[in-house]
Amino acid sequence: MADRSAPSCHLRLEWVYGYRGHQCRNNLYYTAAKEIVYFVAGVGVVYSPREHRQKFYLGHQDDIISLALHPERVLVATGQVGKEPYICVWDSYTVQTVSVLKDVHTHGIACLAFDLDGQRLVSVGLDSKNTVCVWDWRKGKLLSMAPGHTDRIFDISWDLYQPNKLVSCGVKHIKFWSLCGNSLTPKRGVFGKTGDLQTILCLACARDEVTYSGALNGDIYVWKGINLVRTIQGAHAAGIFSMNACEEGFATGGRDGCVRLWDLNFKPITVIDLRETDQGYKGELWALAVHPTKPLAMTGSDDRSVRIWSLIDHALIARCNMEEPIRCAAVSTDGIHLALGMKDGSFTVLRVRDMTEVVHIKDRKEAIHELKYSPDGNFLAVGSNDSSVDIYGVVQRYKKVGECVGSLSFITHMDWSSDSKYLQTNDGNGKRLFYRMPGGKEVTNKEELKGIQWASWTCVSGLEVNGIWPKYSDINDINSVDANFIGQVMVTADDYGIVKLFRYPCLRKGAKFKKYLGHSAHVTNVRWSHDHQWVVSIGGADHSVFQWKFVPDRKLKDTLHIAPQESLVDSNSDESDSDQSDVPELDSEIEQETQITYRRQVYKEDLPQLKEQCKEKRKSAASKRRERAPGNSIRLHFVHGYRGYDCRSNLFYTQTGEIVYHVAAVGVVYNRQQNTQRFYLGHDDDILCLAIHPLKDYVATGQVGRDSSIHIWDTETIKPLSVLKGYHQYGVCAVDFSADGKRLASVGIDDNHTIVLWDWKKGEKLSAVRGSKDKIFVVKINPYMPDKLITVGIKHMKFWRRAGGGLIGRKGCIGALGRTDTMMCAVYGWTEEMAFSGTSTGDVCIWRDVFLIKTVKAHDGPVFSMHALEKGFVTGGKDGVVALWDDTFERCLKTYAIKRAALAPGSKGLLLEDNPSIRAISLGHGHILVGTKNGEILEVDKSGPITLLVQGHMEGEVWGLATHPHLPICATVSDDKTLRIWDLSPSHCMLAVRKLKKGGRCCCFSPDGKALAVGLNDGSFLIVNADTLEDLVSFQHRKDVISEIRFSPGAGKYLAVASCDNFVDIYNVMSSKRVGICKGASSYITHMDWDIRGKLLQVNTGAKEQLFFEAPRGKKQTIPSLEVEKIGWASWTSVLGSCCEGIWPIIGEVTDVTASCLTSDSKVLATGDDFGFVKLFRYPAKGKFGKFKRYVAHSTHVTNVRWTYDDSLLVTVGGADTSLMLWTYEVEGHRDSRQCDSEESDLDSEEDGGYDSDVTRENEINYTIKALSTNIRPMFGIKPHLQQKEPTLDERPPVSRALPQPEKLQTNNVGKKKRPIEDLILELVFGYRGKDCRNNVHYLNDGADVIYHTASVGILYNVATGSQSFYQEHNDDILCLTVNQHPKFTNIVATGQVGDSADMSATAPSIHVWDAMNKQTLSVLRCYHSKGVCSISFSATGKLLLSVGLDPEHTITIWKWQEGAKIASRAGHNQRIFVAEFRPDSDTQFVSVGVKHVRFWTLAGRALLSKKGLLSSIEDARMQTMLSVAFGANNLTFTGTISGDVCVWKDHVLIRIVAKAHNGPVFTMYTTLRDGLIVTGGKERPSKEGGAVKLWDQELKRCRAFRLETGQMTDCVRSVCRGKGKILVGTRNAEIIEVGEKNAACNILINGHMDGPIWGLATHPSRDFFLSAAEDGTVRLWDIAEKKMLNKVSLGHAARTVCYSPEGDMVAIGMKNGEFIILLVTSLKIWGKKRDRRSAIQDIRFSPDSRYLAVGSSENAVDFYDLTLGPTLNRISYCKDIPSFVIQMDFSADSSYLQVSTGSYKRQVYEVPSGKQLVDQAVIDRITWATWTSVLGDEVIGIWSRHAEKADVNCACVSHSGINLVTGDDFGMVKLFDFPCPEKFAKHKRFLGHSAHLTNIRFTSGDRYVVSAGGDDCSLFVWKCVHMPH
Repeated sequence: MADRSAPSCHLRLEWVYGYRGHQCRNNLYYTAAKEIVYFVAGVGVVYSPREHRQKFYLGHQDDIISLALHPERVLVATGQVGKEPYICVWDSYTVQTVSVLKDVHTHGIACLAFDLDGQRLVSVGLDSKNTVCVWDWRKGKLLSMAPGHTDRIFDISWDLYQPNKLVSCGVKHIKFWSLCGNSLTPKRGVFGKTGDLQTILCLACARDEVTYSGALNGDIYVWKGINLVRTIQGAHAAGIFSMNACEEGFATGGRDGCVRLWDLNFKPITVIDLRETDQGYKGELWALAVHPTKPLAMTGSDDRSVRIWSLIDHALIARCNMEEPIRCAAVSTDGIHLALGMKDGSFTVLRVRDMTEVVHIKDRKEAIHELKYSPDGNFLAVGSNDSSVDIYGVVQRYKKVGECVGSLSFITHMDWSSDSKYLQTNDGNGKRLFYRMPGGKEVTNKEELKGIQWASWTCVSGLEVNGIWPKYSDINDINSVDANFIGQVMVTADDYGIVKLFRYPCLRKGAKFKKYLGHSAHVTNVRWSHDHQWVVSIGGADHSVFQWKFVPDRKLKDTLHIAPQESLVDSNSDESDSDQSDVPELDSEIEQETQITYRRQVYKEDLPQLKEQCKEKRKSAASKRRERAPGNSIRLHFVHGYRGYDCRSNLFYTQTGEIVYHVAAVGVVYNRQQNTQRFYLGHDDDILCLAIHPLKDYVATGQVGRDSSIHIWDTETIKPLSVLKGYHQYGVCAVDFSADGKRLASVGIDDNHTIVLWDWKKGEKLSAVRGSKDKIFVVKINPYMPDKLITVGIKHMKFWRRAGGGLIGRKGCIGALGRTDTMMCAVYGWTEEMAFSGTSTGDVCIWRDVFLIKTVKAHDGPVFSMHALEKGFVTGGKDGVVALWDDTFERCLKTYAIKRAALAPGSKGLLLEDNPSIRAISLGHGHILVGTKNGEILEVDKSGPITLLVQGHMEGEVWGLATHPHLPICATVSDDKTLRIWDLSPSHCMLAVRKLKKGGRCCCFSPDGKALAVGLNDGSFLIVNADTLEDLVSFQHRKDVISEIRFSPGAGKYLAVASCDNFVDIYNVMSSKRVGICKGASSYITHMDWDIRGKLLQVNTGAKEQLFFEAPRGKKQTIPSLEVEKIGWASWTSVLGSCCEGIWPIIGEVTDVTASCLTSDSKVLATGDDFGFVKLFRYPAKGKFGKFKRYVAHSTHVTNVRWTYDDSLLVTVGGADTSLMLWTYEVEGHRDSRQCDSEESDLDSEEDGGYDSDVTRENEINYTIKALSTNIRPMFGIKPHLQQKEPTLDERPPVSRALPQPEKLQTNNVGKKKRPIEDLILELVFGYRGKDCRNNVHYLNDGADVIYHTASVGILYNVATGSQSFYQEHNDDILCLTVNQHPKFTNIVATGQVGDSADMSATAPSIHVWDAMNKQTLSVLRCYHSKGVCSISFSATGKLLLSVGLDPEHTITIWKWQEGAKIASRAGHNQRIFVAEFRPDSDTQFVSVGVKHVRFWTLAGRALLSKKGLLSSIEDARMQTMLSVAFGANNLTFTGTISGDVCVWKDHVLIRIVAKAHNGPVFTMYTTLRDGLIVTGGKERPSKEGGAVKLWDQELKRCRAFRLETGQMTDCVRSVCRGKGKILVGTRNAEIIEVGEKNAACNILINGHMDGPIWGLATHPSRDFFLSAAEDGTVRLWDIAEKKMLNKVSLGHAARTVCYSPEGDMVAIGMKNGEFIILLVTSLKIWGKKRDRRSAIQDIRFSPDSRYLAVGSSENAVDFYDLTLGPTLNRISYCKDIPSFVIQMDFSADSSYLQVSTGSYKRQVYEVPSGKQLVDQAVIDRITWATWTSVLGDEVIGIWSRHAEKADVNCACVSHSGINLVTGDDFGMVKLFDFPCPEKFAKHKRFLGHSAHLTNIRFTSGDRYVVSAGGDDCSLFVWKCVHMPH
């Protein structure tokens, strides 16, 4: 019986013994029905203790390792391991899947938790980042994800008392998460001094932000907020694995085997000790035996236990422990003895009755892997890993009676013969040997073996079990087999966790089977029970015992009642590796179709990258001036063709009775009354499928592509409504709308034929699943239940239902009616469970639910198309017949055969053959619409006549194209072996067709138009009569394809015939003789042209040679290229030569220009290429990379292009897309201004976009994130905390005898009690980021408040009071800010920040949306803009937010910010985009501007579609760098340019230029919503009439200029905003100015340094004033109380340091050029100045007695000046031997010493004024300092952090009270320490806000404030000190 089909009986899981407790926790729960839910291996188990019954959830395909129970306690979530693990949410009552969550985690899912109301689920992955994900699990939608931790996470829980908060814990950490927008932000728990940092294993959350956690050492840690507040020590003796919170209190379980109960305050209540119970197991489970007469199974494991299970009671009935791990077991034939084989080579025999030992024998060293009793009960065979079998006599108390030695490897399986005379063995080498019993002699005689009957079959090798092995594999992964001789079936167990059921015997390799999943990795053993009722299988690693019920073949009528097991993988899949032998041959057409490949070498999506790679070439070309693109253009006018050869059901009537279908990359809407077409040109490659919306107004089309897209578009307006992409690779082959029109299903042509269900309007993927390995042809959504769908394809019919983010499929159940056939089409019937499918054999299958109930013969050959009607169906097949059926497929009501005879007179062409294969049928408007495989569209009238509406070539490539010399007709010839003549006049029809013996590649009309020459693919050619297409003459001189054929001009005397044999033959047409042969080409000929005289031939070859031959002999000529241009050519179709150098694209290597054709006036050259582009160039196209206009409609190759005789049309053919396209030629100026989608050049214009220093700075600035910043000073040497201290010579004497150590620091407020400072609060910020950010100053609250930003703080400034409040949630620099203008969202602000890579971690770039008044964060959007977010904008309704990134692609993203959902994202431009802004009236339209870039975008669903700005025909318009954008009514857009012009655009076409709106770049524009007036701001020198700010009318025609009275040489405006009567201006110089519209008065609100770093900082000795000195050459005086700048002095040079004299009457300023100046404070007059050094002065100090001035410089020197000698300032001495540049200096209180910190991390002390170095440490230690600003020294070693490898602490200052210390570092942090801090890594508080690099920091007098100065941010922060209460 060599039947290779699967057995018809099957197994059903009945019981699982076991529970996974190792490596898993918190996986046991009570459901609402008081059932217990847990998991074992890959099975979810629901156990009812009341009924002792188990239910199983089988939706996983690998081990389950995590489980969570929904708060309503019915639903369960389980997570599995695996390469692509997923989470299933399932119902514990019905054990059916509710939702599948997938495609995010890798490796496995370690933890799961539901939130309080059960709407959201959190999961943690096992990947290296331990990713944390939050899901809306019902929708299967990922809400948020973030890297969890660098090490394992053991538990995660929602805080049940606070929304949007979670806690996770694991190896050495606990993290408190908050969820806002799409971002999860963690804060690490602070262990502090309360407890040791250690591994936390479990959690429970309580009220008031209290969290309890169980630690590895058995303590319970109690947290409040993120701080550890107390520990409950020794709660358990070892790790606490589990915690559970309930109303009454808590329960904890630990490794010590105890469960403890606690009350709500964690006071202990009681202990339950479970130590007496089992202690878990180790190792694997291998031993299994079944009792010969009773329903018992025995198992033995590496944990040394042997257990007996009752298969009827489903219970463990006995258990005992042995000395050794057990590896195998056997029960004697009488059921009395149980033999166990051990791992150490011994075996033990027990009495089954009471488990007492009978005998224990050890004869071997290696493990015993198999033992078996003989059927007569006399012998026991014992097989060991020593490669031998020992035979023991049972009756002789197990005396050894024989030994079998023949194997060379360990023994794996054994079977006895029925008469106990023979034994067969298998070994590890896969050898099968036979032995005679009991002696053990090997049997080799084939004859002797023939008659043996085996008592059992458990061997894996042997003829009878050949079929269990796959056809082509020799792997040894089947662990166990057991045959059921009576039932003729056997079971196998393998290493993949699969139990399979085969027929027995099963002789041929690769037999079919049924497979059952459930076990995890290895199934080690499997056995039938004694009565064959059950199968018992055991799992190695999972230690589980599965009991399966055997269900024999059933009668057919029962099958309908038992639905097949649902699961994600087919548990009852009948598939095995080999094909079924009895499947009918595939139909030739289907065979052909399955072999078509849609893969491309290069996809259009790859073009931008390819161009990037060719940058070098581009640069070289950029220097030369390139020819402009031609002014004329073409527009697609008509397409001949319809794609039927590999598509189906792609033809429909629209609402208005037009016909919609597709060909090539074009969606066509055809009006059959007017014979006109309209085109959807949104696709850029072959469309493969089309579906129409139930209302017949929208259409969905899917295309080929690397990331292929589906477009949904309106057939009336031809506008895209939505574009879906991101889930299908290579292409989309089927789409279908749901009956309500809201959903769309699609199928891809990737290897898994992925099925996706979409909400198409939103563009959201709802669910996805792998469909099938083989091609799927059709997907259909159930019209009554949009959650269900069917797919049909090759040997495939599946019924799917949606479960969250996944789809769960069931195969169609065929029952005994046959096998799954290849299905070609399907429709739903009149109820939700009826479905009908058409097969490849011509049957229609009728399905109810998933069951096949009958089949009806419908067609000869495949049924390709079906359509459901109100009352019945219509089908079409390969037989060319259209059949109408009643509603049950009982009767065929009518058939229509598609025959030539039936063609009606109005047809637009001719049928090629009778009964063409029908691929699409649609009904409507009283007609049946039919699409055929041959590319015809026919309309069948119900009464019989047939009209042909559209036709094109059939399958095969079309290359040959010729236009008639004086009539509007053309000829085409194709590989489909037809020659066709087409009418190009408005009747658009095919005039004639002729079949050829071979396909052809070229054709040509004679000059008089009477003859037509055709070159064929076999090397022959013919000349036919152009009217009748009858032969005139034919020749065959060549073997290879004829590639080009040309009549000479004039009388057409000669015919040149070029072939792929590298020759051109010249024939005399009249005499029909060959007169010449042109030799010399080294490759095949591609193009040929005659000169006007008919004397010279120009030839192009495949090797890119341009050759010339003289006719008629064919002599080769060499002609210089200058001469070639002068020759008059009769035609130009060549693609080589200097006059068409420019037509080759930059990426010429990957694509060929296949064809060209010149207009008769020689002005415009049209080309076609391998990318499907048709391009127009100006002729001659000299110079590389000419500019062009480009058009997409063909898909891959445009094989030929020709102008008609009068240049009115361009005709193109598309190779494999079989289409012929007609384009009308529109001369410049005459064309209607309808926008042409396709006109754009490949390269952005190479002319320079203009230059401006400010623009260049902004474009090239490198935004680094703070975490990566390196030191700002060029320090060298070893950092202080790493230096080894050398002990002082005389170790200090004990303290008692010494004098008390003096104060480290002279304290000024000695009288008061010293109160330490406990906190700093940000009070004021002086600064505004205007130098490289724009549009970032706005009014709020009708101008009462101003919002702006600097560093990482958002600042709200009250204009009346001058007070500030701050938004401080950003952790790095803010780069952009915008305000929501919608009244519903008043005062809502969005800010975008710098970030690192886009890995969604805390350092990733993010956007915060917040309320400006109360500073509440409303949403945080972590984004994929690596580097940072540089522009943001709210939409008109305020609900959407648009962001632009600094990543290399300058990605544009649109968000629904309230939900944190990313809607759409797309690469914006390869150079910097400066601004992108929504149109103020739109939620879908926006504009982006940047470096030589302006684009007009539309949001369609989730896709972003864009058009480049068209420079149109405005003279000399060139694409400049665009900097700003504003909007006007009627779709007007204004963009400000780098040159000062403003461009005015209508839609996306440039219509006007406002020349020199400003003299310099127009940096900012603002559109006032209430009156439409526009404010522009630019860079200008102030003049009488001009101003840097201008207010314009709505059309930008008239303006009024405002001057900013800032006293600057040039004003550079970076931001403008208009309020009521006021204009708010932000400048490059960090000023924010308010300008009155009426009086033009300027009021400066905010001042700041314009360039940094701000190195110098000094606070006044007694008042709350301070000075700052910066690189911008100014010193400024600030008043903290008045919150403003009091004065500024411009020095003309960059200033480096500044200092007050002790009395506050003088100020010393050190400059970068080595000069220093002393000013008198009262008059600001210069008291004295001096320059003794050439490099920067780094620090300058007055001595406390006001006598000396110390000046420290970069020249490693400190100079002393005596001020008492007057303003001459002569140096009196200087310090020598300073190892490096000076950083900080401090005088001692008595003015006699100076400490100097240097750039080599060394601090030295010098005497004043001598400059001698003091080296005696004891003296140094006793000095009292007047001030302390040094970052070096033992007293401050604690300020250096562990993370300072590359970064430094830059500045420090000790408070006047001498007990606190503040520091500033390169990470932009202000830190507060205690002083002194001699311990390394001292505790501190940190304060964020600055950008990278703090340069200086000081306390003001009385320690009231701290002032910190920023390096990168040029800002000054004033912090208020909060002192501890007394």
